[in-house]
Amino acid sequence: MLNRTILMGRLVADPELKTTASGVSVTSFRIAVERSYVKSGEERKADFIDIVCWRQTAEFVCRYFSKGSLIAVEGQLQSRTYQAKDGTNRYVLEVVADNVSFTGERRDSSSYSQSYSQPVAPVPTQPEPSYQSGTPSDFQEMPFDDDLPF
Repeated sequence: MLNRTILMGRLVADPELKTTASGVSVTSFRIAVERSYVKSGEERKADFIDIVCWRQTAEFVCRYFSKGSLIAVEGQLQSRTYQAKDGTNRYVLEVVADNVSFTGERRDSSSYSQSYSQPVAPVPTQPEPSYQSGTPSDFQEMPFDDDLPF
């Protein structure tokens, strides 16, 4: 059986780190995932999906993500039932995240350490040799009696 879910969306609210009675970190949050199609004359719609993260993943999410942040989530789809305070039975469908990633968006550079910055490659002063002219002198003759290496 296969149960993998990969989503990318925006956090609807700030995630809140909680701790279970046994000391395990957990957070749950909701993301808005836009649909890929728009009906003519209507606005783009979104689906709101509940996500649960445990342990270091939960701590990572609460440290680096906030309301409106774009986030990529990979995990398993799970359902559960529980009894609400009013006695009614409730059914929940949520993604239990195994992996959470940044999506390349950096709204506030002050919240990220400098170790996340990409080094700037030096600009070459001389152009690399190019074989775009297509003259016969650009190529070597291959002997036909040799075996090809592939």
